[in-house]
Amino acid sequence: MNSCILMAEIIQAPELRYTSENQTPIAEMLVQFPGSRPEDPPATLKVVGWGNLAQEIQEKYRLGDRVIIEGRLGMNTIDRPEGFKEKRAELTAQRIHPVGADTPLESPVVAASSNSASQSFTARSNPSSTPTVKSTGATFQPQPAPVAEPDFDDIPF
Repeated sequence: MNSCILMAEIIQAPELRYTSENQTPIAEMLVQFPGSRPEDPPATLKVVGWGNLAQEIQEKYRLGDRVIIEGRLGMNTIDRPEGFKEKRAELTAQRIHPVGADTPLESPVVAASSNSASQSFTARSNPSSTPTVKSTGATFQPQPAPVAEPDFDDIPF
C-alpha cells in the first residue's frame, strides 16, 4: 500500500479549481520540508486534495502554515518545451492536520509503507488515548547505515 505521512510548511498558498466535467473541487499547494541530512537543501512537493478536502484546504490553510499531511505519493510525467520529459513527485492528500507554530521542522520526512503506521498515527490524535511521555531533550540524529561488501559466492542462481 502506498501511504505517506509528511510534516511540512506551506510555501505556496492553496489554489482551488474545479474539474470541467462534474465540477469536482481540486486544491493544489506547494509544501517544503527539510532534507534528510543537515547539508541537504529543503525539498518541495506539490500536494493535491480532492472534493470536500479541497474545500477544507482552501478555507483553513494559508501560506506559512505547518501541517501534517497523510496521503499517497505518485509521480507525474511532464512534457517540457525543451523536448524532454520530466518526472515530478506529487502527494495526493487524504487528511491534513495543522501543527502548532512552535513545532520545529527539523526532523526528517516520516514515511510509512503500511496501513498500521497511519492507524497508529490516527489513534494518537485522540487526546484521551495519548500516553504521557517525558522529553529528555535529546534529538534524533540519523546514522548512516554500514556499507557491506557484496558476497558474490552466495548468489542463488
